[in-house]
Amino acid sequence: MAESSSIRRSEPLIRVGIMAAASVDFELKGSFRSGNKLVASGEYTVSSQELIAGKIVYEPQNSQSTFCLKKVTIGIGFHWEQAENQEFEGALILQYENGLVRAVNAVPLENYLKSVISSEMSAMNDLNLLNAHAVVSRSWLLAQLQNRQAVDVPSFTQTDSEIKKWYDREDHVSFDVCADDHCQRYQGITKVISENALQAVENTRGVVLVYEDKICDARFSKCCGGMSEDFENVWQPVHVPYLVAVKDIDSSSGEVFCNTSDPEILRQVLIDFDQSTVNFYRWRVKYTQNQLSEIIARKSGIDFGEIIDLQPIERGKSGRINRLKIIGTKRELIVGKELEIRKWLSDSHLYSSAFEVEKVIDDTTTVPHQFILHGSGWGHGVGMCQIGAAVMSRKGYSFEAILNHYFTGAKLEKIY
Repeated sequence: MAESSSIRRSEPLIRVGIMAAASVDFELKGSFRSGNKLVASGEYTVSSQELIAGKIVYEPQNSQSTFCLKKVTIGIGFHWEQAENQEFEGALILQYENGLVRAVNAVPLENYLKSVISSEMSAMNDLNLLNAHAVVSRSWLLAQLQNRQAVDVPSFTQTDSEIKKWYDREDHVSFDVCADDHCQRYQGITKVISENALQAVENTRGVVLVYEDKICDARFSKCCGGMSEDFENVWQPVHVPYLVAVKDIDSSSGEVFCNTSDPEILRQVLIDFDQSTVNFYRWRVKYTQNQLSEIIARKSGIDFGEIIDLQPIERGKSGRINRLKIIGTKRELIVGKELEIRKWLSDSHLYSSAFEVEKVIDDTTTVPHQFILHGSGWGHGVGMCQIGAAVMSRKGYSFEAILNHYFTGAKLEKIY
């Protein structure tokens, strides 16, 4: 593993946006300082009216001092959305944001990763899987900081016939990353951080994926469904050589890595609330006409009338639809990209946009009375497939081999 001089740097401090509310309840545990004043341990509440003139920073005075944020919402917009109390190391920053209090945690990158590795999947995972995930998560975050000044194509366009939208970290301007699935799950020290998770971060400290002397914008999703997806079909229309479609197949056996029902392997990736999801490699969703037309109208804000057809106009290599024509009795429109399609067709999110449409029509009308979506995979499918990587790890693949499989042409380099 080479050390890179061209992108060498010191470990950065990461600002993680945890929550935003009209007021934030929190507890300080240990010794903190705010400005020139020491702040006693105890429970506090800060409202947005107190912050209009600025922000409040609580700096821990030793490594044993932590703070607890109350009623943090996790899984925002997904079927597992819930609130929980979460405890954090590092500094607490409370700042005014659009009439709300934004709670931000400032924490060194490697400490942040210890939590991410334990929040995104089980901290009891095989070490090679945790090593791989530590490198991917570190690379992704540093790439976001590296590319912050990049000029991006607008993420939302609309015409009379088409709406196109994708979601990336560009929404965050007052902090580096959020703590939820929009970026990477980060739950402080709330989750059990095992020796394996600590060892994985230490084993790979400062190690990132690099392509042509730039840190890779490494991505991952739960289950690719048998083939990963090209970056440009999910986000900006830019070709990224190391984020291209890869068949998730064991060349020695021909078996698909992420096609597993082994409960021990799945427990490594599907922690807590994720484990309520059992069908992800292949899945099926049924809608009555009334259900589908109501969901689309509510989620899109557009009255299509009764839904006559859902027509895939463009698919990526994994089969994920990135342009879908919705035809109704009142109007028709093309929607993209993949996450916007998933949002429009579900109360939360469809598992993926890789689906085929089955229409059920009786002899009395041309309007279907039922739609059945036959789908595959869970998530956008770009980069590392977490379940596939878990299977590879269990089969004895090294973390280097796992990363080489999912990130075409990328190399490992230690930058601090």
